[in-house]
Amino acid sequence: MTQRVLNYYNFAKGSIQAMMALEQSFADSSIETSIQHLVKLRASQINGCAFCIHMHATDLRKMGESEMRLYMLDAWHESSLYTPRERSALAWTEALTRVVDTHAPDADYDVLKAEFSEAEQVQLTLMIGAINAWNRLAIGMRADHPAERAREVA
Repeated sequence: MTQRVLNYYNFAKGSIQAMMALEQSFADSSIETSIQHLVKLRASQINGCAFCIHMHATDLRKMGESEMRLYMLDAWHESSLYTPRERSALAWTEALTRVVDTHAPDADYDVLKAEFSEAEQVQLTLMIGAINAWNRLAIGMRADHPAERAREVA
C-alpha cells in the first residue's frame, strides 16, 4: 500500500499538536494506561487500522500485557481474561465506534457508569472519539506501519 500524502502531519501541524495535547490529557487522567491502550487497540481493530493496531499492541506488550489477552481482545465478550472495568470500557468503545448502528445504548452506559466516575466517562468518551479520528487519518492517508517499512527495506 502506498501512502497518499507523505509526512501528512506536516500539513496540519496545529491540528496534530491539538490532538497530541488531547492525548496528553488522557495520559494525565485517572484511567489506567492499560485500559487506554486496550480501548485504542479495540477501536483500531474494529476500524481496521493497521498502523494503530501495530502501535497499541506494541505499547501493551512493552507494558507487560500478555499475548493471550492481546489475541483474545477481539473476542473479549466471550473471555474471562478482562476485568469488569475493562469490559465496561470495551463495551463503550464498541458502542461509540459503531455509533451509527448502536446509538450508544443505555445498557452499555449503565455498565460504564458502574465502573467509571463521571469525569472518567467523559475522558473515556473523548478518548474513543480521538482514536477513531486517528484511525481515519491513518487509514485515509494510507499510513504504513513499521512492519511494512521493514519489508520494503529487506
